Amino acid sequence: MKNSSISNKERLVHILEAINLIEEFTNNLTKQSFLNDKVIQSAVLFQFSIIGEAIVQIDSGVLEKYDYPWLYVRSFRNFILHEYHAIEIWVVWETIIYNLPEIKHRVQNILKQEFN
Repeated sequence: MKNSSISNKERLVHILEAINLIEEFTNNLTKQSFLNDKVIQSAVLFQFSIIGEAIVQIDSGVLEKYDYPWLYVRSFRNFILHEYHAIEIWVVWETIIYNLPEIKHRVQNILKQEFN
């Protein structure tokens, strides 16, 4: 059930909280240790699902002001939830390393610009 009483700002904060948890879960891990740890993988995938769902619920007018392929974030969530059987966990690791810092930066910027 959708909760429309959750504001765009709150959803952006939820995204930052999820990103921070992913960073906490994977701090000091090597790629190989991540690939071998099903518990951490599961926790990370859940947080990515939260990120994607929050992005889906944010008013598109807000996100459209900020140049980023938000569709990829939404699509990653959909892939995790609907194509779970085809997840390549090394791709999740690469996403953490190469994409998550940029998403975090973008979300922080939106919060600053829109809700400062």
